[in-house]
Amino acid sequence: MRIITFNANGIRSAARKGFFDWLPAQQADVVCVQETKAQVAQLADPIFWPQGWNCYYSDAEKKGYSGVALYARRKPDAVEAALGCPACPEFETEGRWLEARFGALSVISLYMPSGSSGEERQQIKYRLMDCLYAHLDALRGNGRSYIVCADWNIVHTAADIKNWRGNQKNSGCLPEERAWLDRLFGELGYVDAFRQLEQAPEQYTWWSNRGQAWAKNVGWRIDYQVVSPTLADKVLATHIYREQRFSDHAPLTIDYAWSW
Repeated sequence: MRIITFNANGIRSAARKGFFDWLPAQQADVVCVQETKAQVAQLADPIFWPQGWNCYYSDAEKKGYSGVALYARRKPDAVEAALGCPACPEFETEGRWLEARFGALSVISLYMPSGSSGEERQQIKYRLMDCLYAHLDALRGNGRSYIVCADWNIVHTAADIKNWRGNQKNSGCLPEERAWLDRLFGELGYVDAFRQLEQAPEQYTWWSNRGQAWAKNVGWRIDYQVVSPTLADKVLATHIYREQRFSDHAPLTIDYAWSW
């Protein structure tokens, strides 16, 4: 089973840059897209409904903002676009959650807030982190396996960011955010699938558009596939695609030893 996760930073922009031309050759089973920045009514072009895929979108109420998508070769048994947490309506109103269920497996496309625009958004990010933590905690032991494909907007360790010391006070690298991932991977037992295999140094998925961050590989790894412990030993291969640039993020592909 091959899963791709990708923050498009505008799916129409990514399409113009060749994302949908690249996709057919990837032989993926499920593709999770974050930050579509479009309403479904704006995606009438067939390019956004590629042949051979079951396509689902969850839009933000605010136009040109947030939004997630999920494409699946196999038709899901069910698709849910609501986290169902009354304390966190942003998961629905901002189009941040889309879950597809295939038998005992759920694949989720998730887009966490960045918090970089100011303290108000950072506090919203913390609140959504609390809601998500409680939700993922509640899912444990229900007999299902989960793959959460997301722009988490958080680096975990120094290995996930080029300028570790220089970003300690910036959203996405704050101690409270990294401690939250510690708890997710420690207390709850979820797994960063990418780190299940040995990786070369300086493997990132996002680069600022400022300066020459892309050219100099001054990046952050903030796009993860976080999986249930049942999938921890199922990771076969990982790949961050950098040959073309569809967005300020790069697609992350992970292969799993999982039978549909």
